[in-house]
Amino acid sequence: MDSSARSGGGGTGGYTSTRVWIVAGVAIAGAIVFVEAARCRRRWLRDRSEVPPDFGAFCYRFEIAPAPQPPPPAARQLLSGLTFAASDNFEIEGYVAGFGNPDWKRTHKAATRTAVPVTMLQKQGGTYVGSTVMDELGFGVSGGNLHNGTPINPASSSLFPGGSCSGSAVAVSAQLVDFALGWFARDPSVLHRVGDVLLPAATGGLTQTRQLFFADDCFQLLKVPNEKTVNVIENAIQTLPGYQPPKHINIGEYISSHVPSLKDFCEPTVEMLEGMSALKALSTVMLLLQRYEFKTNHKDWVNTVKPKLGLDTSTRVLQAVNSKSDNIKSLYIVRNELRAALKNLLKDTGILVLPTTAGYPLKRNARQRLSPGFEDRMSAFVGIATLSGCCQAVIPLGSHNDHPISLSLLAAHGSDKFLLRNVLYMFSSIKEQVVLASKLVTAPVINRDADFGAAELLKEKGNSAFKGRKWSKAVEFYSDAIKLNGTNATYYCNRAAAYLELGRYKQAEADCEQALLLDKKIIYVLNVKAYLRRGIAREAVLNHQEALQGVTIFYLDITFY
Repeated sequence: MDSSARSGGGGTGGYTSTRVWIVAGVAIAGAIVFVEAARCRRRWLRDRSEVPPDFGAFCYRFEIAPAPQPPPPAARQLLSGLTFAASDNFEIEGYVAGFGNPDWKRTHKAATRTAVPVTMLQKQGGTYVGSTVMDELGFGVSGGNLHNGTPINPASSSLFPGGSCSGSAVAVSAQLVDFALGWFARDPSVLHRVGDVLLPAATGGLTQTRQLFFADDCFQLLKVPNEKTVNVIENAIQTLPGYQPPKHINIGEYISSHVPSLKDFCEPTVEMLEGMSALKALSTVMLLLQRYEFKTNHKDWVNTVKPKLGLDTSTRVLQAVNSKSDNIKSLYIVRNELRAALKNLLKDTGILVLPTTAGYPLKRNARQRLSPGFEDRMSAFVGIATLSGCCQAVIPLGSHNDHPISLSLLAAHGSDKFLLRNVLYMFSSIKEQVVLASKLVTAPVINRDADFGAAELLKEKGNSAFKGRKWSKAVEFYSDAIKLNGTNATYYCNRAAAYLELGRYKQAEADCEQALLLDKKIIYVLNVKAYLRRGIAREAVLNHQEALQGVTIFYLDITFY
């Protein structure tokens, strides 16, 4: 991104006038738009409670006409007829990029030139229609903004839209624009065309055989069945030529063994396995680098201006400007090692598949701030691409229990066009599989007349396999026992122990929950085992508060025996 695009963002507006402003590089026109936008937002919030027409996505709206279409025989412009917006950290000539904070806008001058990405898109026929709301100083994840308001999530008005480019995402989702910078689009073909404009020429894509890698350890953190995630992608590529059978890996363990410098940032813990510890360490390095780079660029401005900031942003900014810089070299070493490790894994034709985040979106009316546990789970995956510089595409996969689902596809650093081509190639097939997955009934049918003797025999076989450290085989035996008798809590509790050994925490927690649910009066020893194993599973996937809750319940239960 051009330096002018990095220097600001945000704005002071909100809901804007329905008038369209044509910008001719006159600074006073921008001032009129800013004032009118602010007035309209205040009037709207005072008089109405329903969703504003622009979903609160824009700081201010105005139109910059695209470059004219060259006459034949020139090719048609790639983005002809498409509209786009950009977060307010992209500079527009004659305007001040607000960076999500009015004090930033007040203390900076109007841009003398338009950010290069915006200009490139205009030259290919794209029509710029406004700047969008973002987290203050780009330092947030919810998409909320103390000054501009929080854009309304079109998918669910009760949920935060997510940040930091919340306005751009909302503008696209609400069909106010065709695409937006932060790179959002409803149609992968539009995203592909944007890539053709902004990305350098590249070879490869669909001519070579591709390989997908599923990060099984990351999927263990989800509360979503594989039928709606992993299976959707696997089934989609089975119908398409050009893909090898997918591989399933533990990406945390791979990173732990291929990024040696990361060990200095791993927190020693008994409950957390090596792979998960590595993912948490990655998020720590990412956060430390973010603080260092923010401090390097903005410390003087923060100390001089003392800007008014929202509570969460203020906390992050203070942590950044007061952070130490004694281990910066080691942070960049980790980044370089991670980039090399993922390049070695993915090469030129590999794609890593993993969840986008490990939790559901936050509710807008939630009184609590972002918990450390939520941020740990969220950044555990985000850090892989953010720190390594890998390109990442996020694909929506419908919903589960009224919560949206999405997966991320990652390709090696510099393989952006390769990834966009594959997303476009796979998307129709993925959509078909999402529809099929939404109709699946995953609950098993319990046979009340099962052969209990056979089930007990299978349980004993599972116990023998467990003692022999054959965890996968133990899971198979316990699963077969459950098929014969799905009402025996012991089978679930034993299988949970095997799942823990395999690092399959989601399944372990689910089995413990089922064991406790099946019989509230199970014998004391089994009760203890179920609670403790559930607590270990929750702690391993960074659900710290829920893990503590399980232990608390366990102690309460003791008093009844």
